[in-house]
Amino acid sequence: MKLWQIYLRGMLMGAADIVPGISGGTIAFITGIYERLINSLRSFDLTLWSVWKKTGLPGVYKAVDATFLITLLAGVLSSVLLLSHLISWLLTSYPLHLNGLFFGLVAGSAIIISREMGGWTLNQLFFMLLGGVFATFISLILPSIGSITPVTFFIAGMLAICAMILPGISGSFLLLTLGLYGPLVEAVKALNLTFIAAFAIGASSGLLVFSHLLGWLFDHFRAATFAVLFGFVIASLKHIWPWQFLTSYRINEQGEMLLLDTQVLLPWKYTQITNLPSYQLSVLVLMLIGLLAVIYLASRNK
Repeated sequence: MKLWQIYLRGMLMGAADIVPGISGGTIAFITGIYERLINSLRSFDLTLWSVWKKTGLPGVYKAVDATFLITLLAGVLSSVLLLSHLISWLLTSYPLHLNGLFFGLVAGSAIIISREMGGWTLNQLFFMLLGGVFATFISLILPSIGSITPVTFFIAGMLAICAMILPGISGSFLLLTLGLYGPLVEAVKALNLTFIAAFAIGASSGLLVFSHLLGWLFDHFRAATFAVLFGFVIASLKHIWPWQFLTSYRINEQGEMLLLDTQVLLPWKYTQITNLPSYQLSVLVLMLIGLLAVIYLASRNK
């Protein structure tokens, strides 16, 4: 794979992680780099010391697939810095259309993940249910984080990166539930290096630990792991369904209203309840485009 292709995938992952509802891990899976990313991250372990003694820095660089990681990270960071304003504007101005496109992408990824499960046995159905239940109640399992400090951003980074690396679980949605999505976006816009560095260090720490766990699961329980991921993805579709009505929320310490739960509506019911246009045709077209794009990319990556 060429460097510009890896960089482009990083930009897509960064753009996805900005949006509450879609995971950068989903984009990595769709574009065929997911397992390479996990394997590259899990290579950061104690064995690198022996590699360093034998072959020096070039050996370590090759062992961790550093060219791939650096190029991908550059794409993610540049996307976050360049597109944070655009994504914020799209979420405000065209939320139904944006969620429609992402719904198609995530639904397509569910189809691709299902092909890796090894069948529809009772065991697989159990793991699918397990993944779906965990994804559904993850916002209730994790506590709300209070005051905004560098330590808060460090903890948020660890939690969010674990979600971001999993297809179907949005780190941005988790941050939104914890009341830290807005502060993080503002920190990026204002280039608050203290908060950004704290979040990055927390994310790096969580990423290294979680990637080892995921890599081990892929090695020993591949089919079951994909079944859990399939459950994650299916449950996550609720969060990015375009036509929703707010049913539950809370107020954080800054006086902001934070989304907790919504009711999924059909397009015509959405218009009846909210008195807002549903843009049904254009949103459905974007859903279809997203779905077909995933299937096409998966066939190319095969």
